[in-house]
Amino acid sequence: MKKTAAKKTAPAKKAAAVKESPILKEVKQLYGFMQDNNIDTIEYDQKGLYLRLVKAKPAVVPVPVNVGGTAAASGVAAGGAGAQEQYKEVIKSSLTGIFFRGSTPSAPPFAKEGARVNKGDVICLIEAMKVFNEVRAEFPCIIKKVLVENGKPVKQGDALFAFERV
Repeated sequence: MKKTAAKKTAPAKKAAAVKESPILKEVKQLYGFMQDNNIDTIEYDQKGLYLRLVKAKPAVVPVPVNVGGTAAASGVAAGGAGAQEQYKEVIKSSLTGIFFRGSTPSAPPFAKEGARVNKGDVICLIEAMKVFNEVRAEFPCIIKKVLVENGKPVKQGDALFAFERV
C-alpha cells in the first residue's frame, strides 16, 4: 500500500499593506478640504512640490430654442425688463446666460424690430459659461419687439423677442 503524502499548501501571502506616501496624504487632505469648503480651485506649493487641483466643470450642450406659445404677463415682464404689454407669441430663452443682440458690441444686431427673419437665421447669442450659443429662428417671422436689453442676464424661459409669423 502506497502512502501518499498530502501536500501542504503554504498559507496565502497576505498582500503587503501599501504604504501611503506623505505627498499622497497631503493631496488627499487638500482634496477633502476642497470638498468640505466647496472650493473650485486650490494651489499648493511647499517642499518643492507644486500642485494645482481644479474641479471639473460640466460641459455646455446647446439646447434647441423654445419658440412660440402664449407668454404670461409675468414671464414677459421678467424677461422684458419691465415691458407692460402682453404679446401673443414670444421667443423664449432656452438657457440661462447673458443676452447679446450682435456678435460684438460694435456689430449690428442680428435681428432688429420690424425685420423679417427666415428659418435658421441667427437672431441673438446667449453666453453661458463663456460659450456663445446661437439662438436661431425656427420659422419665418417678423420681429415685433426686442424684450431684453443687450448685455443683460436672462433666465431659461424668459421672453426675448415678440414676433409675428409670416
